[in-house]
Amino acid sequence: MRAVVGEARGFAYAAELSEGAIKRAADAVHAVHAGHNGSMDLSPIISNKAFYISDNPLHGFSTELKINILKDIDAYTRAQDPRVCQVSASLVGSWQAVQIIRIGGQHIADVRPLVRINVQVVVGDGKKMESGYYGCGGRMTFDRYITPDSWKHAANEALRVALVNLSAIEAPAGDMEVVLGPGWPGVMLHEAVGHGLEGDFNRKLTSAYSGMLGQQVAAKGVTVIDDGTLPDRRGSIAVDDEGTPSRRNVLIDKGILVSYMHDRQNARLMGLSTTGNGRRQSHAYPPIPRMTNTYMAAGHLYPEEILKSVRHGIYAVNFAGGSVDITSGKFVFSMNEAYRVENGKIGHAVKGATLIGNGPDVMGKITMIGNDMKFDEGIGTCGKYGQGVPVGVGQPTLKTIVLVGGTVN
Repeated sequence: MRAVVGEARGFAYAAELSEGAIKRAADAVHAVHAGHNGSMDLSPIISNKAFYISDNPLHGFSTELKINILKDIDAYTRAQDPRVCQVSASLVGSWQAVQIIRIGGQHIADVRPLVRINVQVVVGDGKKMESGYYGCGGRMTFDRYITPDSWKHAANEALRVALVNLSAIEAPAGDMEVVLGPGWPGVMLHEAVGHGLEGDFNRKLTSAYSGMLGQQVAAKGVTVIDDGTLPDRRGSIAVDDEGTPSRRNVLIDKGILVSYMHDRQNARLMGLSTTGNGRRQSHAYPPIPRMTNTYMAAGHLYPEEILKSVRHGIYAVNFAGGSVDITSGKFVFSMNEAYRVENGKIGHAVKGATLIGNGPDVMGKITMIGNDMKFDEGIGTCGKYGQGVPVGVGQPTLKTIVLVGGTVN
C-alpha cells in the first residue's frame, strides 16, 4: 500500500493475504492519506498482452529435464576444447502476477513471464586462466532456449570469449578513438546517460542533466529512446507498477534533450506527464522512476566504414560492468572483449581495458553512428536504491573519444 501527498510518501506491504496483515499495512500509510471517496470497482482492467505471453515458464518443464540440459551443456562445452577447466550454467525463470488498485476505483492487472540462460566458461593453458560468459533471455517460456541449437550457441559463445581473453595482450592506455560494438555495449548508455534522465534525480537537481530540457546534450546525430512496448524484450512491461501503460519515450532527439522518465509522483511535482516508468522490484518496494529498454537509434553508416576510419584505438565488443556518478556523469566501465585497431584494421585482442569518462562529454564526441542497431541478448538487471528490475539495452556500432585505462608502455 502506498499513499502520496506532495513529496511525502507512506509505504507498507504485507507478506500474507489476510485482513489483519492488510489492515496493519493500511495503518502504516495512514499518516499521509489524502482522502478517498470510498467507491471501488474491482473489475480488473487487464493490460495489453501483445508485448509478451502470459504463460508461466515455471510450468511445463520438469526439474529433471532442466538438470539434464545443464549436464548436456557442461559435457558439450568440455568436449570442445581440452583447455576448459570449469563450466557454470543456469536456467532462471520467474512469473510475476500483478494487480494494482488505485484511488478512484481503477483496478489494473498484468502477468509477466521472464526467463534467462547463462553459461560461463573458465579456460587455462597451464600458465594463466581466463573466463568467458554468454547469457540470453526475455519475457517468454523456456521453449526457445532448451533446444540444442540454442544452448550450444550459448556454450560456444562463452567458450569463444574465454579463449579470446586467454590469448589477449595488455591494453594500451590514454585518450583514443573507441568504437563500441552493437547490442550489450549499450549498457554504457544505460548507466552513463539513462540514469541521469530519470525524473527523481532531475527533480532533486542531482543529475548532470538537471534543468537541460530543450538543450543540446549529445552530438546532433544521437537519438536515445526508452521503450517498454517491445515484444518479448526483457525490459518490456505492458503497464508500469503504478498501472500506467508503458510507451515509447524519446529522451534525446538528434542531440536535444526532450524528455525525462517519470513515475506519477515525480511527474506531478515537476508539472509534467508520467511516462510509464514507475517500476519496482516487487510488492515489497515502492515504485520509482526506472528505465525499461533504453537504446540509441541507428545511423546510416556501415560498421566497416566506422572501423576503417580509426587510426589508433580500441574496438570494444562487449562489457563486463561499470559504475557511474549521477551528479557528475563520470563513469568507469570494464571490457571483457576488446581489440586493438590500427589504421582501420582489427588487431590483437586486449585485456584489462577500462573506459573512463563523463557521459555528456562522451555523448558530445560521438562522430559516427552505424546502421546496425541491436539489442542485448536479454541479460540486463538494473540496480537503484536497493531494487533490481529487468531491463534491456541497445545501440548500433558507434565511434567516440574516451580515456582508456590500460597499461602505459
